[in-house]
Amino acid sequence: MSRRGAAPPDHPAKGRKALGTHHLRSAPLDRTYQLIEPGPVVLLATSDRGKPNIMAMSWHMMVEFTPPRIACIVSNRNHSFAALKRTKECVIAIPPATMARTVVDIGNCTGAEVDKIARFRIPTRPARHVAPPLLPACIANLECRVVDTRMVSAYCMFVLDVVHAWTNPALRGASTIHHQGWGRFALDGRVIRLPSGKA
Repeated sequence: MSRRGAAPPDHPAKGRKALGTHHLRSAPLDRTYQLIEPGPVVLLATSDRGKPNIMAMSWHMMVEFTPPRIACIVSNRNHSFAALKRTKECVIAIPPATMARTVVDIGNCTGAEVDKIARFRIPTRPARHVAPPLLPACIANLECRVVDTRMVSAYCMFVLDVVHAWTNPALRGASTIHHQGWGRFALDGRVIRLPSGKA
C-alpha cells in the first residue's frame, strides 16, 4: 500500500512522465516491418518444369514444433510465387553472413530474366524428397512441402511442412543475416544461456 498522497509504485506520479517515455517518438507505420522483421534472411529454392530458381526471403516464421511447420510470405510479384504455388514444394536454405553480398545480389534480380544459380555460381545438390535443389554452402537446408494455401490469395502466405532437414557441420556457429530494411542488415551476436524449464 502506498503512502497517502504518493503515487502507487507501478504508476508515475501525477504530472510526471512515466520512466523513459521522454525518449519515445512516433514512428512511421510503413516502417514497422523494420522494427519487427524476423530473421534470418533465407534463400528459397524452387523448381518449375525442371528449371531451378532461388530468391532471398526474410518474411517467415515457425508456427508448429512437430511436424516442423513454417509460414512464409512470397509476393505474387516474385518469379518464385508461381513456381511455389504450382509445385507446392521448395527448399529453404539459411546462408551464413559470409554470403551476405551474394544474398543481396540474388534478391536484386529476378529469375524471370536471370539464371541466378549460374550467375552467382551457387553450388547445388539434389534434395531427397523435393525437386528444388539443396544449397550446400548454406548453414542449413529445409526440404518443404506446402500444406496450406488458404491465405495465399489474401496475404501471399504459404504454410509449409519441413519433410527433411540438413545442416552443414563446417558452418556450425556461423553468423546469420537479419534484414532491417533499405539495405540495412544485422548479424546475430553471441549466444547466452539462461535457466529455462523448456527446450
